[in-house]
Amino acid sequence: MAIVSVKDLKMSYDRGKVKALKGVSFDMNEGEIFGLIGPDGAGKTSLFRILTTLLLADSGTATVDGYDVVKDYKKIRRNIGYMPGKFSLYQDLTVEENLSFFATVFNTTIQENYHLIEEIYSQIEPFKKRKAGKLSGGMKQKLALSCALIHAPHVLFLDEPTTGVDPVSRKDFWDMLQKLKKNFKLSIIVSTPYMDEAVQCDRIALIQEGQFLTIDTPEGIVRAYTQTLWEVRSDKMHRLLTDLRGIKGVKTAFAFGEYHHVTVDTSALTIDSLREQLEKLGHKKIVIEAIEPTIEDCFMNLQE
Repeated sequence: MAIVSVKDLKMSYDRGKVKALKGVSFDMNEGEIFGLIGPDGAGKTSLFRILTTLLLADSGTATVDGYDVVKDYKKIRRNIGYMPGKFSLYQDLTVEENLSFFATVFNTTIQENYHLIEEIYSQIEPFKKRKAGKLSGGMKQKLALSCALIHAPHVLFLDEPTTGVDPVSRKDFWDMLQKLKKNFKLSIIVSTPYMDEAVQCDRIALIQEGQFLTIDTPEGIVRAYTQTLWEVRSDKMHRLLTDLRGIKGVKTAFAFGEYHHVTVDTSALTIDSLREQLEKLGHKKIVIEAIEPTIEDCFMNLQE
C-alpha cells in the first residue's frame, strides 16, 4: 500500500519563471525508506513542503497516509513528523524544554512515546538543561529528530538531515533511521545531496531540475548502467581532465575524488591505447582501471 502518492505535481516560483517541479509522480510504500537524491536546487525541498502541507502546488495531486494534502491538511499534520533542512527548534529553550513543547503541541507527553526516541534522546539527555542554540551540529540533529518523533508519526519527512554534520554523525544518523524502520515499521522519506547515502534507502528517486531521472532500488539503478567505466589518475590531475575530454573514444570525464571517472567507446579505445596517448601528452604515474559504477556515476550518465 502506498503511504505517500504523488501524481504529476508541478510547482513554479516568480510568476512561473522558475520551474521547481515539472510534473513529478511516485508512490512510496508503507514501511520503507524512500530517498530523494539530487543536488541543491533540484526541487527536493519544494516537494517536501508540498507533502507536509506547507506549500500549495500549482497543479497535480498528492496524498499522505491516505489524506489529500490540500483538503485534509490538518489530519496530515497530526500524522507526520517533519525535520526541515535548517535547524528550526527554539534556540533559547533547553533540550528538555524543546522536547516537552513539541509533545504538548501534539497533546502527548515525553513519557508516552519515550520508547520511540529512547535510543536517540539518551545520547543528548546528559545535556537536557543546555540551550538548543549551544548544541553541536550532531546534537542538534538528534534533538530535531527526537522532536519530530515524539508524537509517534506515521510518516517521517527528513529534508537533508545530514547536511553540515561530520561523517561520524552522518553514519550514526543513518543507523538510527534503520533501527526506526526495523523496530517500529516507520515510513521514512528523506532527501539528500549526498549520492553515497543512496545505498541506505530501500528505493530512491534521482531528481534534477524538477524532474525525476529514474526511480528504483539503488541496486537496480546500478544494474541499469550500460556504459564502460574506467577510473584514471596521473601526476597531473588538473590537466588530465581536460586531456581526457579531448581524446577520441572518451565519451565523458568527471572528477571523482582522487581519480577521474571516464566512460569510453571500447571500439575506439582500450586501456593500453589510452595510457599510450596520455604518455604522449606528458602524463606520468598513470593508473587506469575498469570499475563498477556508483550511484553518482549513474546520476551523471542519466543527465546526459
